[in-house]
Amino acid sequence: MTGPTKTSEPPRIRLVFQLERAELPRLYDELARFHKGVKRVGRLRTLAYEGLLVQQGILKLSGQASSDAPGSISFDGDSAGVMNGLFETAIDGRDEP
Repeated sequence: MTGPTKTSEPPRIRLVFQLERAELPRLYDELARFHKGVKRVGRLRTLAYEGLLVQQGILKLSGQASSDAPGSISFDGDSAGVMNGLFETAIDGRDEP
């Protein structure tokens, strides 16, 4: 008699974690849109996988500059200037007394 055969497939990874909004508000809000269960887990899986693809340079974001270093993300200077401009004071004069 032979014992149970081992398959060549790696074991499943099971994750159980808690996330508070104060830790990662954007991720929390995105996941909170879905009720507990398959849809929420699926969304987390999609976000994690797409983030991994971006981090490894397989998937590019709009405005992302080319980089030869794996795991690094950089953006063109024009996009950064636009983002930094979001936090400048308004110039329309509405906030004057």
